[in-house]
Amino acid sequence: MEWTRMATLERTFPFPRARYTGILEWVTTTDHKKIGVLYLVTTFFFFLTGGLLALGIRTQLATPDTGFLTAQQYNSFFTMHGTTMVFLFVVPVWTGFANFIIPLQLGARDMAFPRLNALSYWLLLAGGIVLYSAFIAGPPATGWTIYVPLSTKEFSPTQGVDLLILGLTVLGFSSIFGALNMIVTIFSLRAPGMTFMRITLFTWSVLVTSFLLVLAMPFLTVAGILLLFDRMAGTNFFAVGQGADPLLWQYLFWFFGHPEVYIMILPGFGVISEVLPVFSRKPIFGYRMIAYSSAAIGFLSFGVFVHHMFVAGIDPALQIFFMASTMLIAVPTGVKIFSWLGTLWGGALRFRTAMLFAMAFIVVFTIGGISGVFLGSVPVDVQLSDTYFVVAHIHYVLVQGALFCAFAAFYYWMPKITGRMLSEQLGRIHFFLFFIGVNMAFFPMHQLGLEGMPRRTFHYPQSPEWGSLNLVSTIGAYIIGISIAVFLFNFFSSIVLKNGRIAGDDPWEADTLEWATTSPPQPYNFARIPVVHSARPLKEDVAH
Repeated sequence: MEWTRMATLERTFPFPRARYTGILEWVTTTDHKKIGVLYLVTTFFFFLTGGLLALGIRTQLATPDTGFLTAQQYNSFFTMHGTTMVFLFVVPVWTGFANFIIPLQLGARDMAFPRLNALSYWLLLAGGIVLYSAFIAGPPATGWTIYVPLSTKEFSPTQGVDLLILGLTVLGFSSIFGALNMIVTIFSLRAPGMTFMRITLFTWSVLVTSFLLVLAMPFLTVAGILLLFDRMAGTNFFAVGQGADPLLWQYLFWFFGHPEVYIMILPGFGVISEVLPVFSRKPIFGYRMIAYSSAAIGFLSFGVFVHHMFVAGIDPALQIFFMASTMLIAVPTGVKIFSWLGTLWGGALRFRTAMLFAMAFIVVFTIGGISGVFLGSVPVDVQLSDTYFVVAHIHYVLVQGALFCAFAAFYYWMPKITGRMLSEQLGRIHFFLFFIGVNMAFFPMHQLGLEGMPRRTFHYPQSPEWGSLNLVSTIGAYIIGISIAVFLFNFFSSIVLKNGRIAGDDPWEADTLEWATTSPPQPYNFARIPVVHSARPLKEDVAH
């Protein structure tokens, strides 16, 4: 009776005990923390798989006509590499962090719909298995954009393409269900006193990302289903030989695809906004502007997608409009950059590994953003669209962008997730190797693109310039691989073998609610639901 009375007063419920132990407990769990861990483990496995595919690609391109891969194998490798990194790592890894952290930051016991949360994870795993079964049925070689007519039955008759599309469709439902759950959780389960101007900036970014997923992902999911009908039922949505318009696929794909860019990077922005103030020992500069700029980016992201189609023969008036909108979306992103620099300015900086990744992100993402502004100009894009300049841009935005943020999040929140600290010494080695590797791997691609090297090709002519730059890129890719090996060693040594220092509840002296509970948190998260009076409850609420 006492527990029931307290639960009623605090708008919560008795947390159910797990019916199983061991592996069955993880398989049947609806605890948001365990589901978050499942997401992180699964997505990191797919990240390693996609990374091995990338090393295969770079090995083939190390020198002209290496002969490591055939043309068909190369096309399959870069198709699966791109699909894996976008749909099986960068998007769901943020779902993993959000699952674990968001309810804690809100002062909640769990997600709004725990069973739907579990379903979202198992759909992710099922979609990944279906997608990779394409290797058995005939590896797809369509590229991760699956453009028609290349992806139609006439030009890609293997069942691997069917499985690729089916896997992406399953992943689409996983993302939609997870996003709806996140929106309801943030709107309905905030702690007493937690207004929208008191939630964390990571929560803000996940909220905007969730709306983008709900609005954009159905376009890819529906397009994939229509393409499956074309391939398996003989319908005519995209088949150009029967009078359909192949540009329809591009419109549907990129209406999803460019919001997808911000789906992949907005949660990373939120991570940076969490890490910088903690290790600068001062509040975030421009909280409201960062929050509003996230919403502005989400709104504008639906108005720039045609810049992916400047060379597809669309109306020049449309090209001018979307060129202008592409330039415009750089403004709210610039607001974030200056807010982060304002946070660093005058702070008592502590250069922990998470801070190093966060600061490096600002540098490399700015480089990627500047190259994106160039590509947003129609005359420049027409010249560079099919060159390695585009490869450099997308990797500076997504690899350097999303991955630097993801590693910052790992080093920042791993003590809360596991209760143990990762080694700072190994973390710094990981950081410097990774920073050197990614810039060696991708910066030369700008020059390759300016010199006209085409992308999506498994060999290139004998050329001293192209050969040397590609060799540098390949060496950089292997340095990235070594840095990931250091991270894995750090994780297994510190966490799995329990050599890492015990973290305590708040090892960083942070000020948001996830650090107000134990590390790792108990199943019920908080003994009592906290009452919030500010955006920095662990610091400013002490006076209340």
